[in-house]
Amino acid sequence: MKNLAAIFLAVFSTICWAQEKTNDSLETVKLDEIIVIGHKPSLHLKQAKSLTSIEEYLSKSSKVNMIKRGAYAWEPVINNMATERTVITIDGMRIFGACTDKMDPITSYVEVSNLAEATIASGQQASCHGAGIGGSVDLKRNQFNDKDTGWNGTLNSGFESNNLQKIIGASLGYNNSRFYTHVDFMHRNADNYKAGGNKEVSFSQFTKYNISASAGYFLNKQNILETAVIYDKATNVGYPALPMDVSLAEAKIISLSYKYLPKSSLITNWETKGYYNSITHKMDDTKRPNVPIHMDMPGWSDTYGYYSRIKGKIKSHSFLADLNGFYNKSIAEMTMYPSDPNENLMFMYTWPDVRTLYNGLSLEDNIKISEKDHIRIGANLGFQNNRVSDDFGLASLRIFYPDMDASKNRFLKSFATNYTKNKGQFEFGFGLAYAERAPSVSEGYGFYLYNSSDFYDYIGNPNLKNENALEGNFSIGCKTSQLTAKITGSYFYFSNYVIGKIDHNTLPMTIGASGVKRYEAIDNAKIFNTDFNLSYDFLENWQFKSQLSYSYGKDDQGNNLPFISPIRYSTGIDFKKENFNAGIIALGNLAQNEFAKTYGQTQTPEYLIFGINAGYSFHWTKNILKIQTGLENLFDKNYTTYSDWNKIPHMGRNFFVNLSFSFP
Repeated sequence: MKNLAAIFLAVFSTICWAQEKTNDSLETVKLDEIIVIGHKPSLHLKQAKSLTSIEEYLSKSSKVNMIKRGAYAWEPVINNMATERTVITIDGMRIFGACTDKMDPITSYVEVSNLAEATIASGQQASCHGAGIGGSVDLKRNQFNDKDTGWNGTLNSGFESNNLQKIIGASLGYNNSRFYTHVDFMHRNADNYKAGGNKEVSFSQFTKYNISASAGYFLNKQNILETAVIYDKATNVGYPALPMDVSLAEAKIISLSYKYLPKSSLITNWETKGYYNSITHKMDDTKRPNVPIHMDMPGWSDTYGYYSRIKGKIKSHSFLADLNGFYNKSIAEMTMYPSDPNENLMFMYTWPDVRTLYNGLSLEDNIKISEKDHIRIGANLGFQNNRVSDDFGLASLRIFYPDMDASKNRFLKSFATNYTKNKGQFEFGFGLAYAERAPSVSEGYGFYLYNSSDFYDYIGNPNLKNENALEGNFSIGCKTSQLTAKITGSYFYFSNYVIGKIDHNTLPMTIGASGVKRYEAIDNAKIFNTDFNLSYDFLENWQFKSQLSYSYGKDDQGNNLPFISPIRYSTGIDFKKENFNAGIIALGNLAQNEFAKTYGQTQTPEYLIFGINAGYSFHWTKNILKIQTGLENLFDKNYTTYSDWNKIPHMGRNFFVNLSFSFP
């Protein structure tokens, strides 16, 4: 097999010990993973392509894959579970997309220039942001309250040859002993990209603007008041894997927080935040040829939320308590315009003004049994109410569910415990967890949502029970001055697993659809994930790194679940000396032979691609000018992966250059 050599190298894998993180005075949470994104000089120099997308940064994790529907706004998948079963937050804030086709994941509303890191929690490990099963990602903004006094800023510029993407951005901040403020701007514009062999992929263009601003005031040394705003707007976004594009995707995110940093040895940090966000999303098919019937499909999602999070320490106990809640309003419409102007317009709610109220309490205790032994115990309890507020939308759903109530209450709970032991250069860990989640708005209340991957219209089911899962996880690692290696694994056993099942008694509404599926809860399902990571420093300035992951998923009939990754791997060598860095990387997937035929998937062949990069930093006093350049898909391979919607091909050979100038 032509990939055998690469797989042999990839048996030793990378992300390097999952980069442990310490939260203030909390004990290190061993199984959290931190992916550095931000532009602090010492961290910025470590990135091979600093102006790439958030999704590319997240893809460095062996726990995260991406479902791609185009060149923009990929959907994060954690432990082979899509966004219904995971929680994505920005600085702890809950945000919900406004698109029934998932064209607007939360990661699409931020930029690399205003984020410092992404904290990835697998399953129930160190997750306190809401009820989910697969895991969570918290995208953390850059913090400016610890910078030196005075002015600071950056200028960013980038270009990519394949889709002629132009990137320009700037930031400016000011700090003194009582006040700080920072403003960041980023603009991207890209044409259609070309797959391997110089084959243009139509409707893959996009334009994006992002502005982020924050300001803080020190009431005294222990009390900080901060406000932050993010405005993100994308226009003319093409989705080659879907029958419609996007004319507007807009996010307005506002927060006000109060941070208390007491001198007490009991409480080490207390943060309370209130926030509001509004998402507008408009699907558009006016630029598509041969459209059977023109449609407008706008959606809106407004969320009001809060959290109050306390961290502290009592002897051998490092604890966290988090009270959080949100109120969300989700509406999506579809208007169809017949070709005959004498015919009436057809209108329906695809999300019938669903209001979701959630309040939850999360508790966590990290217990230091000894210098070598630690136990983490966590629990979450939440109350959720869903209510269909539009009478017309409620009447539409009652066609299928005559006895459904407009309102439904749910209690959601989760429990987790993890044990870790350090013995010399080795670390061992295992854990058990139980988690529940409520059906998403689409799963519970969606009305004729067309899935262009399996060609079925989907109808929600408000009578679904809570989906729940038992989880077991383990980790084994070794760390020396030169070598870091770790293997982790997780097994999820689901009950009431929510998935679409064919309804032979209902006719589709979408022209060309194969039929209708209703969301149902099958008895059980199973998902297993494991990954092996390794990095090795040699010859003083060289580092070898590699990653290998394997997964499988089955339903209660033994059928393969959809969008389960085949074996994927990456391996590379980096060289860093003083201000110069360079690297080469190979990455790929094996063929997806165990594809979900029952759920409309087809086989995906294997692929292997290569990339090279180099960069240099120029220093003048405290100012830094960095140039980074590289070639992706070096041999211009035409390929697709298991997670590419409708098998759209990836980008072919791409030359990039990033310029960044920063002053203190």
